Amino acid sequence: MLIKLRVKTDARKESVAQTSADHFEVSVKEPAERNAANDRILEIFRARFPMKAIRLIKGHHSPSKILSVE
Repeated sequence: MLIKLRVKTDARKESVAQTSADHFEVSVKEPAERNAANDRILEIFRARFPMKAIRLIKGHHSPSKILSVE
């Protein structure tokens, strides 16, 4: 399953909002430097989908990202 994300970094408050079946809007406190925001996004979605393999497959340097959930 593929999940499409729209990410805001350096937010005051972390949040995850599901806009449709496979689209999410995510805000994280971490900056978009040294992969900190991507690591936090993966932590959030691994907690949301336990026992699943989750990878960031597209958008490493972009606010629009695609995650693979297996």
